[in-house]
Amino acid sequence: MEYDLIWSLTGLVLLLLGIAGCFLPVIPGPPLCWASLLILQLHKEPPFTSDFLIVWAAVVIVVTLLDYYVPVWGTKKFGGTRYGNWGSAIGVIAGIFIFPPFGIIIGPFLGAFIGEKIGGKDNRQALRSAWGSFAGFLAGTIMKLAVSLIMGYYFIINAFNL
Repeated sequence: MEYDLIWSLTGLVLLLLGIAGCFLPVIPGPPLCWASLLILQLHKEPPFTSDFLIVWAAVVIVVTLLDYYVPVWGTKKFGGTRYGNWGSAIGVIAGIFIFPPFGIIIGPFLGAFIGEKIGGKDNRQALRSAWGSFAGFLAGTIMKLAVSLIMGYYFIINAFNL
């Protein structure tokens, strides 16, 4: 009994960290949520099939790769350059520490704008690139959150027999 409780609580901590990781770029959100499902497999009776875990592992890999690609694509789609991409990446990290919790939203936008200005773009072009970066960041965050919440649903109903 204690064994199951320890594993369930460990999985719950991983799940909560994973959901937080959807917003914090230093924490790998969906992989931690998937790890919570894997932890649940250590129970006396594994709740998931191998196929279920393999499919979710594939989903996590795709979402993780897209999370890196979508903001870059958004920036480029709106006329941004690598200066905007770098600025956006730096802005996410700086935003977390400088003005939490809103910095995670404002940071990529300001970072892309400043990056494009450094790269020689005028205000209009830099603003357009910043919007693209923000849209890409937002799309990636929503995608990660949706996948993580679905895995969270499976974890909760199986860990606590709901």
